[in-house]
Amino acid sequence: MTAIRGNIDKGAWARRLPETEIYEVGGVSIYVLHDLAQLDLKPRAAGFAVVISGHSHAPKQERRDGVLYFNPGSAGPRRFKLPVTVGRLMVEGGHVEAEIITLDV
Repeated sequence: MTAIRGNIDKGAWARRLPETEIYEVGGVSIYVLHDLAQLDLKPRAAGFAVVISGHSHAPKQERRDGVLYFNPGSAGPRRFKLPVTVGRLMVEGGHVEAEIITLDV
């Protein structure tokens, strides 16, 4: 598990959190950032198979140009009438699948 800084994370504790994070799991490179609108690279060209973001709190997954864009939604208090969700990434043999799980709250 990892944490990155969001747009309302303030104070000294928040400054210790990175704005982005990079992971490699099972041969799959993953780029994590808060707001997809602030993505400043071309994921496929940079070698990323997955981009994870969360700013909108709206759960969504889609593949574009061979890259999985994944927003797991929000597991905290309900926001904007959106469902309360978490996400799961499954990596096997260099291939990645994603699942959005709705929590009953």
